[in-house]
Amino acid sequence: MTQAARDPHDDPDDAGLRHPALAAALRSGRLDQDELVLTGRLLSASNATFLGQLRTDGLDLQCVYKPTQGERPLWDFPTDTLGRREVAAYEVSRAAGFDCVPVTVFIDGPLGPGSLQVWVESEDDAVARLVDLVPSRKVPEHGWFRCVEGLDADDSAVAVIHADDPALRRLAVFDVLVNNADRKGGHILFSEGHLFGIDHGVTFNVENKLRTLLWGWGGTELTDDERTLVERARDEAPAALVGLLDDEEVDIFTRRADRLLSRNRLPRPPRGQWPSIPWPPF
Repeated sequence: MTQAARDPHDDPDDAGLRHPALAAALRSGRLDQDELVLTGRLLSASNATFLGQLRTDGLDLQCVYKPTQGERPLWDFPTDTLGRREVAAYEVSRAAGFDCVPVTVFIDGPLGPGSLQVWVESEDDAVARLVDLVPSRKVPEHGWFRCVEGLDADDSAVAVIHADDPALRRLAVFDVLVNNADRKGGHILFSEGHLFGIDHGVTFNVENKLRTLLWGWGGTELTDDERTLVERARDEAPAALVGLLDDEEVDIFTRRADRLLSRNRLPRPPRGQWPSIPWPPF
């Protein structure tokens, strides 16, 4: 699909406040096998990721559980920290009012400590109206940005594109703040009129690791609403990050927010440094 759809995002704030993935009363702490029943495993995930049914405190919710012992070690992130980074990303989203990350908490579950996030059933057609892969000759002239171009299996030119959409742009601002190293198209969900981002395990590095498909607004000035979100994140989020990130990471997060406010522009892709686009892009 190549026509940018505006109607899903006419009022993303109102849609977000109503969405159950932002209102679920998940609690951190110990959950036994009767409270969190594992129902399946997502084999496409790079780290051990399980579906589970949460039945406790009057809740009956499908969730995503990522136990720490199933995390694949990374050379550039401290070992056994990805789950807490998932929770930290949620806390920034919640504290600032981005409301782009489903409720996420840190638990001691059936397979040990790890992150637990409310499952979001994404509407694939709606996502394809935001991020898509199309023949290069069919990229729309208006309302879309080219992310990356290449050749498909038949050596035909194709392009990954994303829509010029305000809710998607707000997610791009969030990714700059949390220094997201893996914003793929598959990590963008759309449900009940609201845009979500998921899979935030590789965030909050003290070095610049931003890798994203959402570079289309690079160099443009922040809107007043975006500045308000960044200011709120800088002022409100650090207290919630203590215990999830180390002191240096929290300090760098604050400095990153200040730098974004000072420059008042979304960054452009860096040249000759860390790759600016995740691979594969979906």
